[in-house]
Parts: sequence; C-alpha cells; structure tokens
Amino acid sequence: MRRSRILGVGHYVPERVVSNDDLAALMDTSDAWIRERSGIRERRFVEPGSMTSSEMGARAARRALAAAGLEAGDLDLIICATLNPDYFFPGNGVFLQQLLGCREIGALDVRTQCTGFVYGLSVADQFIRTGHYEHVLVVGTEIQSTALELADRGRNMAVLFGDGAGAAVLGPSPDDRHGVLDSRLHSQGEYAKELWLEGPSGFLPRRMEPAMLDDGRWYPQMNGRAVFKHAVTRFGEVINESLEACGLSPEDIDLLVPHQANQRITEAVGKALGLAPERVFSNIERYGNTTAASIPIALSEAVAAGRISPGDLVVLAAFGSGFTWASAVLRW
Repeated sequence: MRRSRILGVGHYVPERVVSNDDLAALMDTSDAWIRERSGIRERRFVEPGSMTSSEMGARAARRALAAAGLEAGDLDLIICATLNPDYFFPGNGVFLQQLLGCREIGALDVRTQCTGFVYGLSVADQFIRTGHYEHVLVVGTEIQSTALELADRGRNMAVLFGDGAGAAVLGPSPDDRHGVLDSRLHSQGEYAKELWLEGPSGFLPRRMEPAMLDDGRWYPQMNGRAVFKHAVTRFGEVINESLEACGLSPEDIDLLVPHQANQRITEAVGKALGLAPERVFSNIERYGNTTAASIPIALSEAVAAGRISPGDLVVLAAFGSGFTWASAVLRW
C-alpha cells in the first residue's frame, strides 16, 4: 500500500491585529494577565462582514496548491475542518469547491474542532493510500471573533481565540519511507460539555430559547482547568502511541507541531517528551488559538521559516472539544 505525503502548505490570516491591550479596553483584563495564562500577545480578527471562513480557506488553499505545483483542477477531494461554518448548512467544503473553481469533486466537512485538521489529514491519507484519489486538499479555517463575548462575562474565552486559515495538499509519495507514517484518533464524549457551544441546537424546538440569549449560552463555554489537565495528558499519550506504532521514540522527533491552544500546555508537553524548545513549534503568541486552522497555519509557517527539511520527522498533535485528541507522524 502506497503512502501519502504533503505536497504543499499555505495559510492566510486577516490583516487586523488585535492586541491584549485592545481587549483590555473592552473588559477587565490586562496584557500581563493574558500572557501569564496563555502566552498570547495578539491575535487576528476579520473585519466583521468582510469575508467568510470559506473565503479565508480558499486563500490558504490557493497558496498550498501553488506550493505543490498544482491547480484546483488537479484536486479529487476537499476536506474542510471548521467549528464555525459560514452557515448552519451546507458545510464549507462545497463553498471551497466553488471558490477554487474545482471540478465537481467530493467535498466534506470535519467537525471535531481543534483536532479537525489532523482528523481531516487522516481521512485524506486513507483515500490516497488505497489509490482511490490522487490529490486531496485539507483546509482548516475559522472565524471565531464574531462568536466571542468581548466583555467581562466572556473574558476567559474571549482572550484566547483568533481567526485564520491553513491548508495542505496531499498526494502519493514516490518513496514509501516518506510521507504520513501513522495517525491516531481518539474521543471521550463524557467530557463534551466541558468545552462546547450550547445553542443554537437542533435539539430545541426553535433551535434557540430566549433564556439562552439572556444567559449568554450562545457563546462558547469552557472549563479551563479540566481542559488543561486532560490536554497535557492526552497530548503525550497520543504522540507516544503514534511513535511506538512506527518503532520510533520522542528522541527521533525533529519538530513537534502541536495545536496552539495555550503556551503553558505546549511547554508542558515538550518538557514531558524531553524536547528542547527549538524542537517544538509555537506561534500562539501572534495568533492565539485558531482551532482547526491552528496546526496548518503553524505547519505553513514552519516550512516558510526553514524549520522543516526533507527527511525530518514531523509530529502533529491536537486536543480539543469533544473531548477529541489526535496525532500524525510524517517523514517530510
């Protein structure tokens, strides 16, 4: 069975920079408070109404296609990971198909939030491994700024998240020693309500009740302590699980590209694996948590910065709402 590999990556972030001081003007917080708890100094927000998350994803996708030396017409499948689709339905995948001018290929959405890109990568890998498709586009794209409560009540969530998009084009590897070596996916639904968005909900007769609006239950909610505790544990577990499946160990990692959730989590995971800081990629300081876009943005920046070279062992790992967690091991 052949392997798949990443042929090209790209990313796009909005031009509008929102600093911690900007948020401090809207709520009871400070630059020092945010940096101490998350490592974030600034993030990007779209200008409201200026573009959709599909449009951001298309910009990232065009850059990934150019890096791969391919055109939209070469794609066989689109996988879009997002927790903030443009509309309740249809999913963003079909809008990407239209915006990119692709053939009438399949397009699907992955709704596993922060792990969405790694989940999508694993799906693309399987289609290419079996020979069903030659080229698959995986996009992570998020507009979260319009769903944040930029006030004291929503402070703990509002300071963490930002907008952006990242993309990767996968195709068959000519060398079975390179490419996606392994991927692992997990979930634990008993913790779903520790990080979730309650409404609107298809469970409710009218999708939304007035009391939910008054109580702010249409904003995302998070039990920060529970998420931090589980994330640190699951990151290490799933990374080691993938490495062991490949007959490798943390010492073999050239670069770990984790989901950019919190700098304290990233540092804790790197320390637990015995990785020096230069072997762990981090850009959360500038972008905050961009959920499904987090890993592809980081991967794109790492490639552009020369942090990844042919033959390097690159590990991707994510943890988030669901709870879900996932990993992928790639020989670049």
